Amino acid sequence: MDLTGLQTALETFSSWIWGPWFLIPLLLGTGLYLTIRLGGLQFIRLGAGLRLGLFTRKDPGSDGDISQFQALTTALAATVGTGNIVGVATAIGIGGPGALFWMWITGLLGMASKYSEAFLGVRFRTTDSAGEKNGGPQYYLQRGIRGPVGKILGLSFAIFAVIACFGIGNMTQGNSIATNLESSFNVPTWITGVVLTIFALSVLVGGIKSIGRVTAGLVPIMIVFYVLGAIYILIANVGALPSAFAQIFTEAFTGTSAVGGFAGSVIIIAVQYGVARGIFSNESGMGSAAIAAAAAKTSHPVRQGLVSMTQTFIDTIIVVTCTGLVIIATGTWNQIDPETGEQLSAALMTAEAFSHGLPGDWGHIIVTLGLVLFAGSTILGWSYYGERNIERLLGRRAVMPFRILFSVVVFIGCTVQLGVVWAFSDVMNGLMALPNLIGLLVLSGLVARETRQYLKHDPKLRATREEIDAFMTGTPGWNEWKTETIPVVASKRRRPDRQRS
Repeated sequence: MDLTGLQTALETFSSWIWGPWFLIPLLLGTGLYLTIRLGGLQFIRLGAGLRLGLFTRKDPGSDGDISQFQALTTALAATVGTGNIVGVATAIGIGGPGALFWMWITGLLGMASKYSEAFLGVRFRTTDSAGEKNGGPQYYLQRGIRGPVGKILGLSFAIFAVIACFGIGNMTQGNSIATNLESSFNVPTWITGVVLTIFALSVLVGGIKSIGRVTAGLVPIMIVFYVLGAIYILIANVGALPSAFAQIFTEAFTGTSAVGGFAGSVIIIAVQYGVARGIFSNESGMGSAAIAAAAAKTSHPVRQGLVSMTQTFIDTIIVVTCTGLVIIATGTWNQIDPETGEQLSAALMTAEAFSHGLPGDWGHIIVTLGLVLFAGSTILGWSYYGERNIERLLGRRAVMPFRILFSVVVFIGCTVQLGVVWAFSDVMNGLMALPNLIGLLVLSGLVARETRQYLKHDPKLRATREEIDAFMTGTPGWNEWKTETIPVVASKRRRPDRQRS
């Protein structure tokens, strides 16, 4: 079946959604607006969030399914994927070194969006029939924005998320793993598909607790492994770093591209690809991480919001920066492939960059293993996102069939060509973000008000559960969160004690 026409149409639609006149200004604008309303929270409270998420790691005695650290690593597992390797190379290859600057801006502003959606995910979470916590845009859009508008936004997000999870969180990740293992180690794609399918199914049947245990062990190792490799390359090419930073900051406002020409000579290309690939990498504003945050054992939504916010910092400011600097400092961003006479492909560009300063084939090995670990963990994280949304649409009984189907689809992704799937995934990601961004803007007042209430008493996130209960009792929203009821201020037509599941 010839799907060229469909792929072209999807790519055209995707370029419009992720273009400079629709989703990009909405994402940046929402991040900037939330940054202002929250008083630069991501800069002032970053240290406290990192300490709570990476070192304290848990809130003893709090309700939830997994620890705050496991919620963080589950979200990191879903975001630290092919976007951190291939996506960064794509952005720089097309938009030039200046694209990395706009990825940084996206990450810094996106931290406010990530905080807000994680806060709301915990704030409006519910408990399902199996005793597990459910939350995310599919719930907080409806529970926070009363009436038909909130319901439509919540259902729209759930539908788009379920569809997207099979693309960007499943088939495309499996395909990246299979093709890279085949080209690097001659592993047949069907063998990779079988192994990944068995691995996914063995983890997913255990639910979020099983996923949390695996990601808590896997994610820190894979990130440290990759970052240390990048740092080694940068030290080996330390003389090129001043020039690399100069290119990044200069070309962010002048515009250039690896292949030259008019299309790459304007700033809008650097901005477009920097922001689009940045969001593809850290998912700030898409609402996905709020689903993992809602499962966390936490004493207050602010605490998990700040922990989840650090995910964007780790993903973009650390991992993406490592990839981008290696590509720019080694000069591979504008290198020509001697076999084709064209610019290096994105995956080959990163592998070639990592080969500078490392003996033998270690550069290619690090990139390949990094891609395998990053993409494999992304499959686990996105499976949970899809599961929570399928439950929102079809109920708890649909969860186990979904886990089995999701695992089987991994094999399909490993063994077929996915041009159409990649284009379709970009469209679904954009459609996921739209209702969530609307919800973040509408609910920004609630987020800012309740954030100020909490941080007035516990700015360093060191209070115990008992202390939190003492100073929060009687404040607006506290009782509704503790009892999982609809906020009194959300509707004048319903009784304040009416609950929704």
